[in-house]
Amino acid sequence: MLRTLYGKLALVLLLLLFSIGLLYTLLTISATRHYLGEVNQEINRDLARNLVADRNLVEQGRINEASLKETFHQYMVINPSIEIYLLDRDGHILSYSADPGKVKRKRVSLDPIFAFLRNDAYPVLGDDPRSHDRRKAFSVTPVPSAESPEGYLYIVLQGEEFDSVNNAIKESYFLRLSMWAVAGSLVFGLLAGLLIFHVLTRRLHRLTTLMDEFRLSKLTTHEPYGTATHAGTDEIDRLGATFDHMAARIIEQLGELKEQDALRRELVAQVSHDLRTPLASLHGYLETLRLKADTLDVREREEYLAIALRHSERLTRLVMELFELAKLDAAHTPPRCELFAPAELAQDVVQKFQLQAKQRGIDLSMEHGNGTPMVYAEIGLIERVLENLIENALEHTPTGGRVRVSLCSASTQVRVSIADTGSGIDENDLPRIFDRFYRAKSEGDGKGHAGLGLAIAKRVMELHQQTLEVSSARGRGTVFTFSLAAVA
Repeated sequence: MLRTLYGKLALVLLLLLFSIGLLYTLLTISATRHYLGEVNQEINRDLARNLVADRNLVEQGRINEASLKETFHQYMVINPSIEIYLLDRDGHILSYSADPGKVKRKRVSLDPIFAFLRNDAYPVLGDDPRSHDRRKAFSVTPVPSAESPEGYLYIVLQGEEFDSVNNAIKESYFLRLSMWAVAGSLVFGLLAGLLIFHVLTRRLHRLTTLMDEFRLSKLTTHEPYGTATHAGTDEIDRLGATFDHMAARIIEQLGELKEQDALRRELVAQVSHDLRTPLASLHGYLETLRLKADTLDVREREEYLAIALRHSERLTRLVMELFELAKLDAAHTPPRCELFAPAELAQDVVQKFQLQAKQRGIDLSMEHGNGTPMVYAEIGLIERVLENLIENALEHTPTGGRVRVSLCSASTQVRVSIADTGSGIDENDLPRIFDRFYRAKSEGDGKGHAGLGLAIAKRVMELHQQTLEVSSARGRGTVFTFSLAAVA
């Protein structure tokens, strides 16, 4: 129970109320005693002086012993709560109204008496002759007079009889009733506090339960806390909303990880398949050359070597593309962009493929408007995109076809298009042509490409925060388009 927040709050509340009750009781007792002592002493401050005057205790400048004894007796009967003592000038007790066996002091301190006579702040507590350490309120007057004192009439205002009555009152029904009332109030405050704590911690307990359930589900299922974050909610509601967002993000990321893992497995399988075929062919032709080296003529040997070389080139190309794609996927830093003229870059790439285009009987050309602005991008990656797209267009364009590279300014961007008059892409293949290792079923395919060129181009454009778009129809050619940020 104490391990929960509610239990800890309940214990703190219990200790707090107990401390408050104890402190209140002690302060009340102390303040009451102080108040009663002050009031009692203030009311009876002239009691000793009046007693001397009214009872004729002084005659002809000396104390009347007979009147003093009679006064002792009468006041003990009339008001047993006071005790009367006659002191000499040094504070020694000469006579008193109490039983002889109960007086334990032979003298009392004179300092409180002098303070009383100076009218210091009340209450002024003096020595109690019936105790070695107790001090009580008193009234005192010099006798026979203040001008020629021979001693002091010392009256203890709350004597032993008063203490007995006071103790009896403490044990009375009303005192017990008041104590029960205080205890009941504290218990009621405790129960009310526990109820309030339960209401306040109920949402936190629910949030803790949801977190435990989310953990036990291995971070796969989450029941929303269900509180929208707004200005009127408190910290618990904001914590619940944050947990909902965090849990949804974790589930989303786990889904992405599972998807990435599935893609990785598929990639491994596809790479294994694409590597196995050329490797097997390369191994087969090389083994044939070794076994039949003496029986093959020059033409057959050259043919076998050419085939083995093509498979070797295909393997080299595949491995290089895989490394390039892995490097792009692992890039944690943005591209190293710089200013360059896109028209000049495109012209250089087109010139690189002119010989290949002529050998295939394809018209490869470029067109761009005057004043094409500079762009801000990584020139090496953009060159790779142009190479992949032009090479892809040449592969799928038959003899006599045309491939055109176009650049035009569009607002704050430069749009680059590579259009061909090839076989086109089937409508069902368009959504997947940027997938890795996916090869659309079109004419001109099957020349050893692994299906990574378009995936690389798309990834490069993503790193530049741009998109690579495609439009095509079967038998009507294909157009790839992307944009680059222009710099005025």
